[in-house]
Amino acid sequence: MELNADFSQRVVIHSDQLDWAASPMPGVDRRMLDRIGGEVARATTIVRYAPNSKFSAHTHTGGEEFIVLDGVFQDEHGDFPEGTYVRNPPTSAHTPGSDAGCTIFVKLWQFDMADRTQFRKSMADELGAPVDGVARAILHEDPREIVSYSHLDPSATLRDAAEGGLELLVIAGSLTEGGDALGKGGWLRLPEGQPLVAKAGPQGAKVWMKTGHLRHAKPPAV
Repeated sequence: MELNADFSQRVVIHSDQLDWAASPMPGVDRRMLDRIGGEVARATTIVRYAPNSKFSAHTHTGGEEFIVLDGVFQDEHGDFPEGTYVRNPPTSAHTPGSDAGCTIFVKLWQFDMADRTQFRKSMADELGAPVDGVARAILHEDPREIVSYSHLDPSATLRDAAEGGLELLVIAGSLTEGGDALGKGGWLRLPEGQPLVAKAGPQGAKVWMKTGHLRHAKPPAV
């Protein structure tokens, strides 16, 4: 399967408007944003766990990162409440689920295969002082990518050169970029060389963003 697999193209998806599609596990549904591959795939997805649902135990051969959008995600490593950012590198394993239900934004098979850095962070706790109405946290940085989280005041502007490509998810509030209005759940991907200039709406915005990674995009090694 290929979905939004041309990384030279700008993509905008209003994920809250997509239908939920069932995964192979009962009670776990998803909204696919981009994908190269079948059930083993380089993928970016919104995943919803119904209360008391679980996924089978599995190893993340190509790595996994996710943010908890609502509820509490759980595995044998602990509870991960709303606003948590998690990196599970290649060779890590777990049995994910949620007693109360949750929704996560998850990216698979997008790691350096030699990466073994595993961590969890509360994104809001990492924020620095605002500059021109934008408070920013660097959640992760390596030679391949920079992952960040930003709070924008109303009408504040988020700018980035987008070297190596860029994608962002609007977690709360709204942004306007390139003539498109992105509300909660809005997902934007910009190709390498197309800079970001995005203005927050009247309620401001909370934004997760990754840059640099698209130059490394490729199918999973299976």
